[in-house]
Amino acid sequence: MKQGTQGSAGTTTGEAAAAAEAAARTAGSRYRVPAQPAAGEADRRRDAGGGCESSARGEHTHGEPVLPRPRPAVQRPSVRGQVLAALRTALVTGDLRPGEVHSAPVLAERFGVSATPVREAMQQLAQEGAVEVVPNRGFRVVERSARELAELAEVRALIEVPVMLRLARTVPPERWAGLRPLAEATVRAASSGCRATYAEADRAFHSAVLALAGNQQLVGVAEELHRRAQWPLVGGGAPGGGTRAELVADAHEHTALLDALVAGDLDVVRALVGEHFNGAE
Repeated sequence: MKQGTQGSAGTTTGEAAAAAEAAARTAGSRYRVPAQPAAGEADRRRDAGGGCESSARGEHTHGEPVLPRPRPAVQRPSVRGQVLAALRTALVTGDLRPGEVHSAPVLAERFGVSATPVREAMQQLAQEGAVEVVPNRGFRVVERSARELAELAEVRALIEVPVMLRLARTVPPERWAGLRPLAEATVRAASSGCRATYAEADRAFHSAVLALAGNQQLVGVAEELHRRAQWPLVGGGAPGGGTRAELVADAHEHTALLDALVAGDLDVVRALVGEHFNGAE
C-alpha cells in the first residue's frame, strides 16, 4: 500500500501507482538483469589499473606509475538493486526454494553480472532473514514453517490494526480516496496471476496506508514484516494461497477496506484487517 496523496512519506498517488506498475512489469519478466561485464572482469580491470590497494600489496613490481583508483561505475548501485529485486522475486515465486544453497559466482553467471553485486544483495537478504550464510558454500534459503507465518501475521496485526483504527478516526475521506488507484492496482496485479506482481502491489497499498500515520520507522518495520510473510513455506507452498482466484479475492479486500476507511466504519475496518492478516497478506 503506497500513499496516494502527498503525505509524510513524500510520495504522490501518481508516482506511487507508477512505481507499483513498473515493479509489476519487472516482476512479470522474472529475474533478468541487463547485460553486464562478465564475472571477474571488473576485478581484472582494477588489478590492471593499479590503485592504493594494489600498491600496498606489492603488486606493482615493474616500475609502472600508480594510477588513481577509478571512481566506481555509476551503474553499480543500480546493478546491485536490480539483482536484489530479482532475488526477492525469485524468493516470492519459489524459484529459490527453501533449503537450497546458492553461491554468488553461480548466481552471477546466471544474471550475467560480476559476483560482487550478487554477494552484496545476498548479504542484504541475510540481514532480512531470507537466507543464511553457509561458510565456503554460499547462501541457504531459509526454511519457514506455517507456524512462523502465523506468528508473522500476528505481529503484523498487533502493529497495523491499531494504527489503521486510529487513522480511520482522524484521516479525512478525501485523503483515503487518494489511495484508490493503489487499491485498484492490487486487483489488476492479482488478475495477472503472478504472485510476485501481486506481492509488490500489495506492499505498496499497505505502506501507503501506514505512511499516513507520519512515522517512517513504522512503515519500514511493517514493510520488512510484510516481505517476510510473502516468502514461500517449506515445500514451496505459497503463504495465503497463490492461485489467481485467491489473489483476486485477497486484492478485493483492499478495496473493501478502503471503503470502510473512507466511511470511518471502525467495526468493518477491524474485521477486514483481521481477515486480511489471517490470509497472511
